Amino acid sequence: MRRLVLLAVAGLALSACGANRGGPVAAGSGYEASDGYLSCVPYARARSGLDLRGDGWRWWEAASGRYARGPRPRAGAVLVFQRTGRLRDGHVAVVSRVVDAREIRVDHANWASGGLRGRVARDQPVIDVSPRNDWTEVRVWYPPAAVVGNTVFPAYGFILPERAMAGG
Repeated sequence: MRRLVLLAVAGLALSACGANRGGPVAAGSGYEASDGYLSCVPYARARSGLDLRGDGWRWWEAASGRYARGPRPRAGAVLVFQRTGRLRDGHVAVVSRVVDAREIRVDHANWASGGLRGRVARDQPVIDVSPRNDWTEVRVWYPPAAVVGNTVFPAYGFILPERAMAGG
């Protein structure tokens, strides 16, 4: 029963790039303390160097013809989450490292609610659960519950930090 309650709370708490300000952050939580609110988009833009604007879910199309895109992760790439009922604005996260073919670690902002909303999370696991191993369906670490969540989030893929080739 406790696990169900934790999963329900975690499911309700997940939010992409919402606009609520969080409170203090506990040490060792995987989140950085900060005085201000930070959403995923300006954080990913600053970390990746990609010159893209708009809600996270819009980044995939905005990158078309400007930046290389693909289904394989690599450090420095930006994982773009699709817009869903839970992720009204989508979400973007910067790959900090590739663990193996089905797991990466990301740095991202504003993933959780409560006292963590608007904070930066570093080196958080993301698991590819897509049937074709193409990173179109992922599960994401949720530090307050110390679990990879059960919710499967659809993703477009990865925007790479280099410019797209002309004609391609």
